[in-house]
Amino acid sequence: MDVVVGLDSGTTATKAVTAGVDGRVRDLVSVGYPLSVPAPGHAELDPARLADAAVEALAAVCTAARERDDRVVGISLSAAMHGLVPMDDDGRPLGPLLTWADARAAGFADALRADGRAPGLHERTGTPVHAMAPLLKLAALRADDPDRLASVPRWGGVKELVVAALHGGPQVLDRACASATGLYGIRTGTWDAEALQVAGVRADQLGEVLPTTAVLPGLRPEVAAATGLPADTPLVIGASDGVLANLGIGAVRPEVAAVSLGTSGAMRVVVPGPTVDPAHRLFCYALTDDHWVVGGAVNNGGSVVRWAAQALAEGDGVTGEAADVLDARLLEEAAGVPAGSAGLLCLPYLLGERAPWWRSGLRGAYVGLRREHRRPHLVRAAVEGVCQQLALVRDAFSATGLPVAEVRATGGAVASSLWVQTLAAALDLPVRVADSPEGTGLGAALLGLHALGALPDLDEATALIGVSDPVEPDPAAAELYRRTRPLVERSASALADVLTTLDSLDDTPSATPL
Repeated sequence: MDVVVGLDSGTTATKAVTAGVDGRVRDLVSVGYPLSVPAPGHAELDPARLADAAVEALAAVCTAARERDDRVVGISLSAAMHGLVPMDDDGRPLGPLLTWADARAAGFADALRADGRAPGLHERTGTPVHAMAPLLKLAALRADDPDRLASVPRWGGVKELVVAALHGGPQVLDRACASATGLYGIRTGTWDAEALQVAGVRADQLGEVLPTTAVLPGLRPEVAAATGLPADTPLVIGASDGVLANLGIGAVRPEVAAVSLGTSGAMRVVVPGPTVDPAHRLFCYALTDDHWVVGGAVNNGGSVVRWAAQALAEGDGVTGEAADVLDARLLEEAAGVPAGSAGLLCLPYLLGERAPWWRSGLRGAYVGLRREHRRPHLVRAAVEGVCQQLALVRDAFSATGLPVAEVRATGGAVASSLWVQTLAAALDLPVRVADSPEGTGLGAALLGLHALGALPDLDEATALIGVSDPVEPDPAAAELYRRTRPLVERSASALADVLTTLDSLDDTPSATPL
């Protein structure tokens, strides 16, 4: 079969999949790397390791394809959003890559909200004003070290690094990744003048923005040699991981939402053009000219159960398959607790939170804790808290006039029936689980097939992608979650000042400047 490689460069691993026009994943390779957290608020990657991992994963999946007599006819790229890395004119990194999770710019996001500039920036760029965005990372760097900001030849992200590693040439990125920087006008198609002024960078320090279907002519000679591919193999610039997850799960038609539920989570729908929530709860990122993705990301997903395994069970130092087994055991225990966790409410903001509030400084909390509550109650309440947060994103869809009738879910957490049942009840919608867990890499491959002319209509992906029968929401649980969801909002709002004060009293060594 003729196949396209979907190469997905993420926060902790690069995954490569091969897929043909039937929409099935034929081969999968994953190459991991560590996320560095040298101090509170930091979240960095070694950019050289990330670039090397792209070549390693590509070489390995091409070997697997040859073994089954498949022919690789193209490569299509997916990249994690919101990264920032200094680069020279040839695309070589000049420092660490700050990931979406790096929170050192939180104060600058608060300042833009306080001075009234945040709504306009969100409206024009589609990116919420939050520490995750390169706009804010650059603004923080400008305050810390303006000379360095001005002297760096280029600023890029994950996509620019991978393109430089595989293809070389002038610095380029795709419209999807550009639309997630907070610097790019989603309606004008140019770098936004006010955003550039806030960030303190010039447009010529950023890459040229190309359509997500743009085809770059071939590979660097050393990459062709390492992978065994012809040097003229087409390289589709591709898109960002978030929007490609919708494509890879077949959630590209109206009223079909995608939920990604792995370590973190997100809920997204596809619309035909740039659409920004007037209340500024949702992002809007590009997929293609007539497919734009609106949604909200939450920082905490399956990570809350992994935390529970470390804090409430014997999970300290347990990794890999043993950690997965422990997580599954805790979820099995929690499934024995009725919906509502016996009156226990969890704000699962262990890693802060993004949608729908995009507020800095949130921490986790249990509300309503009583003596009779035990570990299963705490675990179930944490799962419910994550699903309720995604339901708040769904509520923002409704308020913005974006109806949802069906949910397609992917990610490691949806292997658990408790997660899927709780998600269906919190959203009060049927949930179908994707057959393949590699939605983002598959989405990249499908976009590559589209760019190369083998998949003329992206909407065909809805029929191509295999999903389970729907898990229907339990009516009693759905009603209970509907009644308790306002308590999540009220609790988060009421505790905001308390959590901010706790942050100020924290004696953990403070983060260093960017």
